[in-house]
Amino acid sequence: MPTQNDPTPIDVVLPCLDEAAALPQVLTALPAGYRAIVVDNGSRDGSPQIAAGYGARVVHEPRRGYGAAVHAGLEAARTELVCVLDADGSFDPGELPALVAPVAAGAAELAVGRRRPVGVGVWPWHARAGTALVAALLRRRGVPLRDLSPIRVARREALLALGVTDRAFGYPLELLIRAAAAGWRIHEVDVRYAPRAAGTRSKVSGSVRGTLRATRDFAGVLRTVDGPR
Repeated sequence: MPTQNDPTPIDVVLPCLDEAAALPQVLTALPAGYRAIVVDNGSRDGSPQIAAGYGARVVHEPRRGYGAAVHAGLEAARTELVCVLDADGSFDPGELPALVAPVAAGAAELAVGRRRPVGVGVWPWHARAGTALVAALLRRRGVPLRDLSPIRVARREALLALGVTDRAFGYPLELLIRAAAAGWRIHEVDVRYAPRAAGTRSKVSGSVRGTLRATRDFAGVLRTVDGPR
């Protein structure tokens, strides 16, 4: 992973839909050697221009959906290791090296964050309950995780080779199921989960409707994707 003595870069894919208020904070907090690829998914608040102004590479993905944005970012990335991070300010980019470490060392093929809220109300009850349910179903299928966090690290070519097809909110779940089925070692790391930047709004946990929409996508993945055997 990048250090002062090892400048090897790592691309960071940031799916983005109307995150103008959060981008300055997120982009300036990236550790040295971590290069931002902001995948704009149809923002109307000037997010692409702000991202470019802070030195990020901007990719435009016209097809709406979290999975569509992440996939476009992976295709645009050029480094061996790739991080995926929400652009809303809820995660500290300074924690990325802790996720990179086990993958870079060959101890895991995939590192994912387990959200640890920094205060009451950061993670709404409906979003937490939905995540707990899906995580429990995952464990029954042999995937030993407690969260479906949108912060993760893996090798780019291996990620693309998994053949994840979901382009909506079901993308992270399908990725985990396919990774486990492929025999990947998945390392879960505790990460701080803070309030989103003021002026932004979650497309999933920000409302019961958003959580239900994500749960619908998750259910579709669980019905159609084969897990570990």
